[in-house]
Amino acid sequence: MNRFRLSSLWAHRARPSTLASPFRLNRTYAPPPGSPSPASGTTSTATLVGLAAVASGILGYWTAQTSTPARSSSPRSLVTTKNVSDNYGDSKALANALAELGQALEKTQVSTNADVLLDHGSSPHHHHNAALHHVVVYPRSTEDVVKIVNISRKYRIPVVPYGAATSLEGHVAGLDTASICIDMSEMTEILEVHADDADLVCQAGAGWDQINHHLDEMGLPLFFPIDPGPSASVGGMMSTGCSGTNAVRYGTARGEWFLNATVVLPSGEVIKTRRRARKSSSGFDTTKLFIGAEGTLGIITEVTIRLAPRLPSTVAVAQFPNVKSATEAVKDILNTGAAIQCVELCDDQFMKATNIYGISERKYAELDSLFFKFQGTPETIAETTRIVRDITKQHGATGFEVAETDDQATDLWADRKNALFSTQALLPGGRSWTTDVCVPVSKLPELVYETKKDIAEQGLVATVIGHVDDGNFHALIMFDSEETKKKTDDVVHRMVRRAIALDGTCSGEHGIGRGKREFLVEELGENTVKLMKSVKQTIDPLNLFNPGKLFPEDVSPRK
Repeated sequence: MNRFRLSSLWAHRARPSTLASPFRLNRTYAPPPGSPSPASGTTSTATLVGLAAVASGILGYWTAQTSTPARSSSPRSLVTTKNVSDNYGDSKALANALAELGQALEKTQVSTNADVLLDHGSSPHHHHNAALHHVVVYPRSTEDVVKIVNISRKYRIPVVPYGAATSLEGHVAGLDTASICIDMSEMTEILEVHADDADLVCQAGAGWDQINHHLDEMGLPLFFPIDPGPSASVGGMMSTGCSGTNAVRYGTARGEWFLNATVVLPSGEVIKTRRRARKSSSGFDTTKLFIGAEGTLGIITEVTIRLAPRLPSTVAVAQFPNVKSATEAVKDILNTGAAIQCVELCDDQFMKATNIYGISERKYAELDSLFFKFQGTPETIAETTRIVRDITKQHGATGFEVAETDDQATDLWADRKNALFSTQALLPGGRSWTTDVCVPVSKLPELVYETKKDIAEQGLVATVIGHVDDGNFHALIMFDSEETKKKTDDVVHRMVRRAIALDGTCSGEHGIGRGKREFLVEELGENTVKLMKSVKQTIDPLNLFNPGKLFPEDVSPRK
């Protein structure tokens, strides 16, 4: 059985009434017992009646909706009080905006269902305070997004773009003011596949895993190599500048993988950032302007992505006496030019968690380990295997194992990809705080050591996973009470500050969102952040696009 196909680091929370797409993958996810379950909800007749009531001036409708108590079993931290900022529309403007949305879109594209609002305004994947949106809308085209944005601007109601909800720093959280959540889950169409040019055009809600599955079904030896959580959508990936385990060979979303994008600006204008040519020196690279902008500058509706040849691969794993030995081995391996697709550091606690989780067919030595993926022709893979075996042995590695079949390779790699579920097995019923930082590779052992020491001193349970080739690592810290949540928050802050002090970044691939705004000036400097704000103010002078995210507007750094 292919366990990687049946598990996910983050499960996509799809609306039950979402229209079927010919390319949508139907996956079964199996989190361990005690994991928080996402909420569900549908657009109801009562909701549509409520919209009509608002249009008629019955402004108490929203109050009645939001007074519905959240499920007592929900672990999410919510700010439920709604304030109307002086910069944004008042309650009458909100009522008019809701009414116009109901007129501009089909009934099934607008929802004020309480469960839907709860799902979209909060997330089990982050632990930053959030609020409910007032309405969730489901565009099916760029034209639909334009309609929504024009209504938003007319009544000065902020909008929050929502992809697959796999982000970890509160990017899609609701606001303390009124907000319209734009859910892209009905914009998943693959529009064009240019096999001869190795590129593909799709709507922003399409998932990278969905795209690769579609290419496989077409019999094309191509794939999109940027691989964050399996449910991530390409629009969200572009917006956060993400990466994944393939970064050692294929880089990140900030590379040349996004050729162009169709974007709806806050003005309601639609732009295409460039043409489909592989390279261009015509003016600013406006495509990259929206990479990492986290929905604060525009709503991405379509993208053109580059594809890579799909080559044979296999997986290997080796255990090391410590993180430093593993890191030095990776440096020496990469300097040989060996055909490495992925190299992942999994600490001793991760290996222990994998054994406890019990889905793996093998028992691992509970030591700091490296998972490798080799890629190329059979001859290339054989040569890479020899190089890696020899170098890892020189650095004290034991138990070097290479998959002998495709099924074995899939199973080995699934053990790495089951990171969240394995970590949760360390504290059944607990929740995980997942975050990342990135430092120069030579500084990685020091930062991992200090972080693990801090975690142990606080009496917390955690695992560490690193894309060791580029100095990026994730800490998955478990908590099960307000006390341990506070300790976790403090550990994360200290980890980030250590990373910045080592000339690193507060986030290697997760982005800023709400959770890391306070670190932006410390990392980039006041003048750089001032430049970013100038761009934001020029494009979005009313601050309607995902306000309260990315920019440290009213966030005081913690001492």
